Amino acid sequence: MQAETPKKQIAILGSTGSIGTQALDVIRVHADRFEVYALTANNQVDLLIKQAIDFQPDAVIIANEAHYGRLKEALAPWPIKVYAGAEAVAQVVQAAPIDIVLTAMVGYAGLKPTIEAIKAGKVIALANKETMVVAGEIINSLALEHRVPILPVDSEHSAIFQCLEFNNPIEKIILTASGGPFRTLDEAALANVTKHQALKHPNWDMGAKITIDSASMMNKGFEVIEAKWLFNLKTDQIDVLVHPQSIIHSMVQFHDGSIKAQLGLPDMKLPILYALSYPQRCKTDFPRLDFSTLTKLTFEQPDKGRFRNLALAYEAMEAGGNMPCILNAANEVVVEAFLHDRISFPGMSDVIAKTMSGISFLKSPVYEDYVATDREARRLAHTLLPR
Repeated sequence: MQAETPKKQIAILGSTGSIGTQALDVIRVHADRFEVYALTANNQVDLLIKQAIDFQPDAVIIANEAHYGRLKEALAPWPIKVYAGAEAVAQVVQAAPIDIVLTAMVGYAGLKPTIEAIKAGKVIALANKETMVVAGEIINSLALEHRVPILPVDSEHSAIFQCLEFNNPIEKIILTASGGPFRTLDEAALANVTKHQALKHPNWDMGAKITIDSASMMNKGFEVIEAKWLFNLKTDQIDVLVHPQSIIHSMVQFHDGSIKAQLGLPDMKLPILYALSYPQRCKTDFPRLDFSTLTKLTFEQPDKGRFRNLALAYEAMEAGGNMPCILNAANEVVVEAFLHDRISFPGMSDVIAKTMSGISFLKSPVYEDYVATDREARRLAHTLLPR
């Protein structure tokens, strides 16, 4: 009799967010292949409790220690270990039984646990693009040292990854962007958009922070920087093309001029499942793309004048060093301010640009430099917010 293949043990960092909840949906359907070992969340304690009861992981962690008592009490009837704090998140990823760490946390907070997971030899399913934006050089070096694969979960990077079989020489990659809800607005109209309008993405269901980043095209800028490190590319090898239908998720152009594209309906469960099951593909009942219903696929160049964040991201990538870290820290501050009606939509780019020019540039930072840069950039960005 053939031995049963053991289930992959998955740790999901940020299980209550958009990627985390969809990953759990994937695991529920493919329970013969995957098992949840650990779940972490920042503040959504009630949803974390429900997830823990449903999936019975070995451990759960709430990063905000103020929620620890409620989490501990609610899970007392079950044999689930309960921890709290950012340090506990960084520690749990090192647990021996874990096979894959899905980094679905939002923002800079994902950097340290990703580093610890790599050092522990865990496969990384990367949905936290800020990790590569802030410290891509360190992450790549550690991954090489510990022989850890980094499997992209973002739909665009997953598309590129799927097009790169056989290691054919790349001329460039083309990341597609939906253009967000404000693609056709002029600069005057952009000055008056609200957070409620910005949170209505035309194609994708994402958390608040990523949705705002998508509307401002900072999310695409982050993806450009992430792609540089994931696929070992130069700045001039990464193009962005606005594709409002979100059917072509990205493309690779090879040095003979041929292009491969990865297509599919806009559903994050597909790249999540591919990262968890790689190198295999799992059979699914997801809706199929019906070409007979596609009346048109359109493309246009992004307007870096109206959407300055994309231009700022390219500037940060070209500068290198700690500049992308400054970019990310300032962006996290202004997005939070925008969500609390403290800054205008175009004002976010103004603060980011001023922060990038106001923090000392370091060409070859180490981890401690990134920590200091993040702290200093946030402090400066806060002082630049409108009073």
